Amino acid sequence: MTTANRLPTTAKYFRFEKLEVWQLSRKFVVEIYRTTRKYPKDELFGLVAQLRGAAISILLNIAEGSDRKSDADFRRFLRMSLSSLEEVVSGLYISLDQNFINQHEFDKLYESANEIAAKLNALINKLGQ
Repeated sequence: MTTANRLPTTAKYFRFEKLEVWQLSRKFVVEIYRTTRKYPKDELFGLVAQLRGAAISILLNIAEGSDRKSDADFRRFLRMSLSSLEEVVSGLYISLDQNFINQHEFDKLYESANEIAAKLNALINKLGQ
């Protein structure tokens, strides 16, 4: 069992922990960190920081929005998560173009991003417009 699959034994089971999109986003963050560890050191404060920050933002916005008192507020945070996901995908294109990742790595992360995007959009639609 990977770290991203475990919940703390003292978990109170916050609302966001039950959301599949949050669980997938957590795994995505792990993959982004794993992938960016091999980037050139001179990218540490550039593309690496940007990719990691945007990936983290996906996860944190889902969590923060889940505790909002209205569906409209939650939708707003889910849309911010979606924007952060699009930022990560753009960064992955840059990574591919700069040969920091290969096509297989790109495709795997892109597929995960698409799955998260679909789940975010489904949840946004479920909460209403």
